Amino acid sequence: MRFDVLTLFPEMFSGYLGQSLLKRAIDRGLVDVRVHNLRDWSQGRHQQVDDRPFGGGPGMVMMVGPVVEAVEQICRDDVTPARLVLLTPQGRRLRQPVVEELSGGPRLVLVCGRYEGFDQRVVDLLQPDEISIGDYVLNGGEVAAMVVIDAVMRLVPHVLGHAESSVDDSFSSGNRLLECAQYTRPRDYRGLTVPEVLLSGDHEAIAQWRAAQSRARTRQRRADLLEGEVGPT
Repeated sequence: MRFDVLTLFPEMFSGYLGQSLLKRAIDRGLVDVRVHNLRDWSQGRHQQVDDRPFGGGPGMVMMVGPVVEAVEQICRDDVTPARLVLLTPQGRRLRQPVVEELSGGPRLVLVCGRYEGFDQRVVDLLQPDEISIGDYVLNGGEVAAMVVIDAVMRLVPHVLGHAESSVDDSFSSGNRLLECAQYTRPRDYRGLTVPEVLLSGDHEAIAQWRAAQSRARTRQRRADLLEGEVGPT
């Protein structure tokens, strides 16, 4: 899976790309992340990419030219089909079904916003998929792009060490329950012990315990996920 990231701050991604599961996926050729500086498509010696909004108002707006021309060139230079995603608070909410949808193609182009947002003509011309990671405001779309990459790359075949890891995650497709509590060594820590059922070796009993714990945790913390269910919860 390939990710192209368009940003005004490419240096923000250097540490992120060199760590943990993502680095291993890149080293194995399972994931390809390419970061592009939007200022490379700016005009003039000052590399201007933003300007004051017509009609007045606070802040600056990202100019249409650099964004549109960057996307067009990146897509033209590699004919791999790409899905264009604009990271913006005005987009649809990023939920696991959306993540699964985004993972269905070979390539995502992620455009990171800054300042007061994009000139509307960016949306009018490019018709991107506008996505928000939540109802709050960030300094820019870079962190949001990292969230999208992290969530999507987990669904790329062979990225996770265990084939069922992503299937059992909270919010995965068909799963409206939060993941149950997990335990590892030691068995006893400061008087808190591991539930005996997990030490029994009885896989059916363990599965039943985990299912019950998952449902109880969801009912306690995210009862909205159980809305509309028929029968006891």
